[in-house]
Amino acid sequence: MTLTNSQYDSIQRDYDAAQLKNRRILAMRQAEVFSRCPSYEAADAEVSSLSVEFGRRLLADEPEAMEDYRKALSLLSQRKAALLIQAGFPEDYLEPLYDCPDCKDTGYTDGRRCHCFERKVINLLYMQSNLDGLLATENFSSLSYEYYEGDDLQNFKKAVESSLSFIKSFPSSYQNLLFYGEVGTGKTFLSNCIAGELLGQGYSVIYFSSSALFNLLSKYSFDAGAKEMLYKTYDDLYNCDLVIVDDLGTEMSNSFTNSQFFSFINERHLRRKPVIISTNLSLEELKNRYSERIVSRLTSSFTFRKITGPDIRLCKNI
Repeated sequence: MTLTNSQYDSIQRDYDAAQLKNRRILAMRQAEVFSRCPSYEAADAEVSSLSVEFGRRLLADEPEAMEDYRKALSLLSQRKAALLIQAGFPEDYLEPLYDCPDCKDTGYTDGRRCHCFERKVINLLYMQSNLDGLLATENFSSLSYEYYEGDDLQNFKKAVESSLSFIKSFPSSYQNLLFYGEVGTGKTFLSNCIAGELLGQGYSVIYFSSSALFNLLSKYSFDAGAKEMLYKTYDDLYNCDLVIVDDLGTEMSNSFTNSQFFSFINERHLRRKPVIISTNLSLEELKNRYSERIVSRLTSSFTFRKITGPDIRLCKNI
């Protein structure tokens, strides 16, 4: 995925903090060694003297100066290592420290993102998704068909197939999903399963409950004091790879929410940015609650999957 500037800056700050932390640790170690082993401090100071001496010889064009310099440095390094050991320190005690030795805490190896950078991206995306922690239990590995039977089972299997297809084709095709049906039948669970898979692949996913989404849109529109603070989240709403809206229909419905909802799904559609919606409303209730153009946009650009069955949360508590 392409990181936003703020996401990239956030990751870069992690690397800056790691570098600063490790420099401080190394400085403390050096002070400790100098205190316990003054002869090591003297040997360390010889490095500068050698550099000055052989610098003059190089400027004088002495042919053996560079080779002599390498030999002198090697002997000095051996002597310093021996002094460290004699003082009770590990031989590599004053070697540079890195959280990631592969990229030396720069985030890049051979001009390409290091594996640690990619991991930071995924961790950041999880944190910003509003799903951090929840996906540990709501994922495809915990998916079960045991509470479904008959038509309910067939409906759920179709929804799972659509979910897996959505994930598989996500990099190459634009599509939207709408899960609808009774409370507690697995709509939110499947949405979270999809989110977890895509976050693990490095895509940006943001989850909103319906009420939280419309609260954001309302504050951004009417609260001038909050507008600047909310700008980043508002920008992500339209630019992140996937937005999940859970429990559509639980928000307060009025002309403003209808207008904002249409603008949201229409703008995402124009940008070819997918949306997943879950709702407890039936198709008839959707038509009655939302404007004709909203229903038209939903039916023309979303794949609808009905999920029926018992309230699984209640079944698990019995």
